[in-house]
Amino acid sequence: MKKWFVMSLIVALFIVSACGGANSGGKTGNANNGTKAVNNANNAGAATEAPPAVEESTDIVPEEGASLLVWDSKNQRTVLEEIAKEFTAKYNIPVKIEEVESPDQVGKLTTDGPAMIGADVVTFPHDNLGKAIAAGLVMPNDFYGDQTIAGNAEAAVNAVTVDGILYGYPRSVETYGLFYNKDLVPTPPASFEEIMEFSKTFNDAAAKKYTLMWELGNFYFNYIFFSSTGGYVFGSNGQDAADIGLNNDGAIEGLKAYQALKQVLPINSGDASADIIQGKFQDKSLAMTITGPWKVGDFKNLGINFGVAPLPTINGKPAISFSGVKAWYVNTFTKYPNAAKLFASFVSNKENQLKDFAATGAIPSNKAAMEDPSFKADEISSAFAAQFINSQAMPSIPEMGNVWTPAGAALSDIWDKGTDPKASLDNAVQQIKDANSGATK
Repeated sequence: MKKWFVMSLIVALFIVSACGGANSGGKTGNANNGTKAVNNANNAGAATEAPPAVEESTDIVPEEGASLLVWDSKNQRTVLEEIAKEFTAKYNIPVKIEEVESPDQVGKLTTDGPAMIGADVVTFPHDNLGKAIAAGLVMPNDFYGDQTIAGNAEAAVNAVTVDGILYGYPRSVETYGLFYNKDLVPTPPASFEEIMEFSKTFNDAAAKKYTLMWELGNFYFNYIFFSSTGGYVFGSNGQDAADIGLNNDGAIEGLKAYQALKQVLPINSGDASADIIQGKFQDKSLAMTITGPWKVGDFKNLGINFGVAPLPTINGKPAISFSGVKAWYVNTFTKYPNAAKLFASFVSNKENQLKDFAATGAIPSNKAAMEDPSFKADEISSAFAAQFINSQAMPSIPEMGNVWTPAGAALSDIWDKGTDPKASLDNAVQQIKDANSGATK
């Protein structure tokens, strides 16, 4: 009996120990491992009893009954209508398009947004973003933020990010270059000095035939004469409005080179409008002009045999152009924020950026689109890409709005009246400072 009792006790202790060991392993071991084991067991059972799981959609769920209004420029309406039809077919969300030029959209949204009559999705250059944010007009790009950051060039993402918050869905990057008529200029000039030399044999002022014409009073195109020799708009990469470099020694040097070009184009600045330039470029009374990729489609439709090259050097230095990032944004006052975000993501994806490029020449911001053979093989886009390397993003802070008019007036005075560049630039900078001070009071 004693022997039997001892043997029974040993067996009992063994059983308890085994059970306790199993429980102890589940409790004192890694709790996550235990959870994974249970989940794996459940999944294994489910695999034999249920169909495979459907991959979860990465798209935001649009509001039921949503419809959208989108603003875009006239020259990009055709391709946008095609994209909108595909969006409607895929998501069953009607899209209406209204023509509003990109630079005008923030101003129009300022009144139409709060009135609930503005577009749900808008598109404008990044230098207008600061004004839009200050007025509370656009929503952050939150749901598609990671996707946007991963898919687009870093410079494009940074341009539509303010104070660490991503707002835009990048659409394209822009800068400008030298357009030349291949029938008149077989090899594009590498410097403005070469242009001046060519003009001696090509120009005929009586016949209004000129070597080069561009928008003389437009600060956007003429920033090259400030920046290439050391001038700048605002310090700290365009964020410090108190530091204005438009009248420093470098800017004055560049504007003297600008002023000297009047021998190439002996006309008043007001006579160099975009329409006049296009007409003369078409009839071959103009050999070259300075403009951007948005004109590629127009020039092709006019049958002009043209090429594009990086801008000529200024005083032996690379011409540093303004660059911009055009992006889509969602109106803060939209009735359908989810549907609007869905459209903004859809219209800015790789495929649709390539469609925009094919139709209008807009340079894609999407990294995969930039590597696409259809883009890389295009000599025009390659030229803009080369110029983009020597470019600076336009400042996006609200004070940039105070720069355009004084800078344009200074350019006109320097060109038309022969005013001393230093005096004109000092006056422009003072006007900008006064305007900035008034804006912050």
